[in-house]
Amino acid sequence: MTPNLPRGNAICYSGYRQGQDPNRRLYPSVAEIREDLHILKKHWQLLRLYDCSLHAERVLQVIREDALPFQVMLGAYLGAEMNNFGCPWGGTYDEATLEANRRENDAEVARLIALANDHEDIVFSVAVGNEATVDWTDHYVPVPRMIEHVKRVKAAVAQPVTFCENYVPWQHKLRELVAELDFISVHTYPVWEYKHIHEALDYTQANVESVAARYPGKPIVITEAGWCTASNGRGMPAEHAAQELQAIYYQDLMDWTREAGLLCFVFEAFDEPWKGSTDPLEPEKHWGLFTVDRRPKRVVEALYPELVARGVTA
Repeated sequence: MTPNLPRGNAICYSGYRQGQDPNRRLYPSVAEIREDLHILKKHWQLLRLYDCSLHAERVLQVIREDALPFQVMLGAYLGAEMNNFGCPWGGTYDEATLEANRRENDAEVARLIALANDHEDIVFSVAVGNEATVDWTDHYVPVPRMIEHVKRVKAAVAQPVTFCENYVPWQHKLRELVAELDFISVHTYPVWEYKHIHEALDYTQANVESVAARYPGKPIVITEAGWCTASNGRGMPAEHAAQELQAIYYQDLMDWTREAGLLCFVFEAFDEPWKGSTDPLEPEKHWGLFTVDRRPKRVVEALYPELVARGVTA
């Protein structure tokens, strides 16, 4: 089907604070999620969630209880079902672990279906997996199995179905999967690919347009694009990671996608300290438009003068 996708300001939301970690099932409380959503409602209408854990359940609960004006792209997180020897930081597991992951993925897909059906008034689309086929992923799922998951979801929900992935796999390995999807969801990160701010928007446009050219007529959504604000130099030059540059890229990205009529989810709402290594300057931790203690970074200071003045509280 041709999806009827909503319009509006869109952002990726993962509410994990200091000491919280989805891998240890340490989730934000309902009160913490409520604080976040009341911050975000001022400027954003569309949220992207990454899994069907207690975190997602609580987000949907708060949206419904508080009658918040959000629509949600709900995701299912899929663990590794196959070893990926190309992953620089791991990606290989024993067969018992892979088999356990397959069972858990089936259970996660079941949760996705249930939550989507229980929240049809809030969930506008569902995403089956995130960055599970790119060459460097540590949670690789082979394409035939991705197709199996997608077909199962499409048969059970009314919402449009997608898969969220870096722009590169869309170029070659995902053609058979595309045929099963209602729209393509693309990730693009120029700063991860050593692009300076002056090259960033052109590079983003080229990434998206290269995918669009391969699948004419297939709707495309940008489900991740953003700019890091701190780095230890691993994966990107430290001087490229700065709040000033994030603000420039964000504005350029918003201007282009609005003019082009592209739905674009900014990555991401809040910094997430659980990610990556223990180094506090690990780049994975620093993509938020707000810090982990909910202070606005330069990119959104003008939108939230009350938070700048008061420090934290919404």
